[in-house]
Amino acid sequence: MRTFTSLEEVSDAVGEDLGPTGWLEVTQERVDAFADATGDHQWIHVDVDRAAKGPFGGTIAHGYLTLSLIPQFTPELFDVATPGAKLNYGVNKVRFPSPLKVGSRIRASARIVEVADVPAGRQLVTRYTVEIEGEPKPACVAETVVLLLG
Repeated sequence: MRTFTSLEEVSDAVGEDLGPTGWLEVTQERVDAFADATGDHQWIHVDVDRAAKGPFGGTIAHGYLTLSLIPQFTPELFDVATPGAKLNYGVNKVRFPSPLKVGSRIRASARIVEVADVPAGRQLVTRYTVEIEGEPKPACVAETVVLLLG
């Protein structure tokens, strides 16, 4: 895990690869809890019996569930230990190249893509790749944007 103690260190890390994290198993319980939290109860995610006969041979995680795990992985990858606040500003681009079958294990790696000066401080763009153990394509690739207030 990389700790950045100044905004200059973050800026100097553009192009740096971080990770990977440890593995995390995606369980049906997590998928069901996400479905309950979002109201997305599509059968491919929550109906184990029906999904077993479906195109993936079982249930798959919601893409947005996979995306939402990025904050869980981030502390294993890096910490911006600067005094100012860090605010989630959004996501530039998100893709889900491969379905994430329930019971699979995933891990993340990251690359600092850009650090730009903005009126409030700096804007940090980080590209995360969430890989699936044993699969050639990742479950998610996303560029997150965080404001580092100075």
